[in-house]
Amino acid sequence: MREIDAALPASAPDKVEAGLASRLADLREQHAWSLEELARRTGVSRSTLSRMERAQISPTATMLGKLCAVYGRTMSQLLAEVESEQPQLVRADVQQIWRDEASGFTRRSVSPPQSGFRGEVVEGILRPGSDIAYDQPPIPGLEQHIWVLEGTVRITTGDHVYDLATGDCLRFRLRGRSRFYCPGPAAVRYVLLIVLP
Repeated sequence: MREIDAALPASAPDKVEAGLASRLADLREQHAWSLEELARRTGVSRSTLSRMERAQISPTATMLGKLCAVYGRTMSQLLAEVESEQPQLVRADVQQIWRDEASGFTRRSVSPPQSGFRGEVVEGILRPGSDIAYDQPPIPGLEQHIWVLEGTVRITTGDHVYDLATGDCLRFRLRGRSRFYCPGPAAVRYVLLIVLP
């Protein structure tokens, strides 16, 4: 079996991180929120938010999930806003990749970044032992389809727990907490289809 991490080419993290930091600062200013107010709304400390907005640190998947929730965006929408153009076609070698090394999560935006569309496709990879929890969805009622390409993953939505293996597909509407856990022994690679309500 091939190395899963080899499936994702390297990206330009400096450009993505700088653009993300700038976009996060812009969103806070658009809402006329102080760092203290955003910290209150997200549960992320003021100093951490400040360092993220200055591109001194990268947000974890959990932190980015909290920010997306308060700004009413999916993670793909937020990352697409970092892009200056909205192409119809994005070749595999230039698809945007975001890595959260701390949690062991790699996310590839497969769909061309376009505003106004309701669906998007994302490829996710979780290392063995990776455990990512989200307190709330970025948009309540978000429809998600998770199709496992390789490995196993445990998905928790609300009070429901699903163990998925290669080839399995789970569909649900996200209304509350969720959790993605890779029990191993190998990494899991999956396709996530997101449909806005």
